[in-house]
Amino acid sequence: MKIGILAVQGDFQAHAAMLEQLGAQTTEVRTPGDLEGCDGLILPGGESTTQLKFLQEEGLAEKIVKFAERGGAIFGTCAGAILLAKDVQHPRQDSLKLMDMTVVRNAYGRQISSDVVSAPTTLKKEPLEMVFIRGPVIERTGPGVKVLAEYAGKPALVERENIMAATFHPELTEDTTVHEHFLSLARSRQSRRANGAKPAK
Repeated sequence: MKIGILAVQGDFQAHAAMLEQLGAQTTEVRTPGDLEGCDGLILPGGESTTQLKFLQEEGLAEKIVKFAERGGAIFGTCAGAILLAKDVQHPRQDSLKLMDMTVVRNAYGRQISSDVVSAPTTLKKEPLEMVFIRGPVIERTGPGVKVLAEYAGKPALVERENIMAATFHPELTEDTTVHEHFLSLARSRQSRRANGAKPAK
């Protein structure tokens, strides 16, 4: 299992450390060629407009969309969740539009303040630790988007087919639950591709 991590901003090294702890091979992604051979991709935190500009200038934006269309697993955290959203508001910006959801970036103090909390999740019986650092808010999820965890009445961890998004930073905790789930998702999509199954629309 080889997971690429966009290495432009954010805690990409923390993501790598957690994945390697779980037995996955990781590689830093800065060019389209870096995605070759990857089973999954993580889009970490940072500043979403800066990241999007980098992706577009380097030709990575189109490469990531095609990677997703082929069934590659993608997980976006914080700014990465903004990049994945179909609709980004307050202020509006372009995105990769890979998940049917509306994300509010920073409207009138509506970001989730920096905090460490615990909240229920469908991934395990115990509460999930969540580290928020000026996190965006998921205001709407479309058909087929599963809510895996909520905080303050809003989705905080969501999934649809081969795409996951979190408004918090699971890589900054010692809890490997979220990354374990992402690896199982990547493994499942890898198996489907190996068997010749077409990715779901």
